[in-house]
Amino acid sequence: MSERRPYLNARMAPFTSTIFAEMSALAVRTGAINLGQGFPDTDGPQLILDAASEAIHGGANQYPPGPGIPALRVAVAEHQKRFYSLDLDPDTEILITAGATEAIAATILALCEPGDEVVTFEPYYDSYAASIALAGAERRTVRLRPRPAGATWERDDAADGRAVGFQFDPDELAAAFSDRTRLVLLNTPHNPTGKVFSRDELELIARLATEHDAVVVTDEVYEHLTFDGRPHIPMATLPGMADRTVTISSAGKTFSVTGWKIGWLHGPAELVAAARAVKQFLTYVSGGPLQPAVAAALGLDDAFYTTLAADLQRKRDLLSAGLRAAGFDVFATSGTYFVITDAAPLGFDDGIELCQRLPELIGVAAVPVSVFCDDKDSTRSLVRFAYCKRDEVLREAVDRLSGLSVR
Repeated sequence: MSERRPYLNARMAPFTSTIFAEMSALAVRTGAINLGQGFPDTDGPQLILDAASEAIHGGANQYPPGPGIPALRVAVAEHQKRFYSLDLDPDTEILITAGATEAIAATILALCEPGDEVVTFEPYYDSYAASIALAGAERRTVRLRPRPAGATWERDDAADGRAVGFQFDPDELAAAFSDRTRLVLLNTPHNPTGKVFSRDELELIARLATEHDAVVVTDEVYEHLTFDGRPHIPMATLPGMADRTVTISSAGKTFSVTGWKIGWLHGPAELVAAARAVKQFLTYVSGGPLQPAVAAALGLDDAFYTTLAADLQRKRDLLSAGLRAAGFDVFATSGTYFVITDAAPLGFDDGIELCQRLPELIGVAAVPVSVFCDDKDSTRSLVRFAYCKRDEVLREAVDRLSGLSVR
């Protein structure tokens, strides 16, 4: 009798579970504070919650239009004009999706043929690798390091002892491109490093993409979560790049409604049409009564957005100080929900093992960074913590972390 072939195809065999699900389940099982998965422990602004309730009770519970309701597409266009001076046609250049994850998958599946290459940075959000595999494409990764190539994971001489922010080697980026490069998949602000790509870095990426006739797909879900006065610069705002960029964002991070899964993409009409052709056979549509609520929230005044960033910056500082006091090396983060630490000074050289043990050791859950990398040894002792939690939860986590003994 012949051996039965595995049911799961080989492309998806490495992606049977996500680290977020595993660590969150471990946190629930042990009663640990979950600083692993990046979701807030408070709901979004009352306006968005009330608008969703009104839409549900007002009968907006059937299929919305495939591209998304007109009001939300208009709201996305107005948001991009308001914040970035981008002019978009809501009818042809914007597509509403089931979160940013679907937008990423639909775009990659639409634009890549088997054997095409996708350049991206590591550590990378885990859905990137899975979506590239689904398309039969190949990923070419460029490492983000807090030091130039060949340097060690050391503290710099900054007054607060933090390492510098993560950087990439321009020569390594150039070497990742080839005549098979189809896409550049960029995440800024970047999960998990908290890096906000500078204009100079974006211009280099843009130049290489143009030289190789590649499309740039940008994941900008943390666009409003930048700190210390550092601006978010959309790739589509660079000269000539609006014509070859698909920009992706969502409501989840900005409005603290990660479970709603309302996202969007925009770009040239022909690229949006390609993504829409795939998207309609993934989820077709989603979140009928949630879409008008997100449309209303996008119009919130500037004070909402500035307060959101300032509040998260304060939470970043609270948790980072506690982690340093506990003995971790803490790397600088300029955006997102996350801070990366090195556990090696505490005697833990395996981040996966530490994260598996942390809930039992001190009642805190985190995520190992190596699961986001092809080169796992380069980040073996690094651990990511999320700070998008209530202040009292972060203070309790800091108190528990102070009890983590050096091996």
